[in-house]
Amino acid sequence: MLHEPAPTAGKDYGTEFKTRLGVVLFFFYATVYAGFVGINLVNAKLMETIVVCGLNLAVVNGFSLIALALIMALIYTRICSWKENQLKTLDENADKSKEVK
Repeated sequence: MLHEPAPTAGKDYGTEFKTRLGVVLFFFYATVYAGFVGINLVNAKLMETIVVCGLNLAVVNGFSLIALALIMALIYTRICSWKENQLKTLDENADKSKEVK
């Protein structure tokens, strides 16, 4: 096993943006999940209702929550990558304009 020094991380251009986006997505998911829990609290019998392909509402909601989390992770990654590239380009252009002056 080869032990080398850890690579140095470069400047993170989108820390504030990523944090804000992560919090927004977290509260969105928490709201959707609270709806699922709310249905169970208010009317648990409703979860026995057959919805699709012989699956009850509880199973469909459970898998939907998992799928939503995966989709939100992909959206988060895509948006953060786009924003980091945008901010990096702006920073590099600002550095180039300083060099010219």
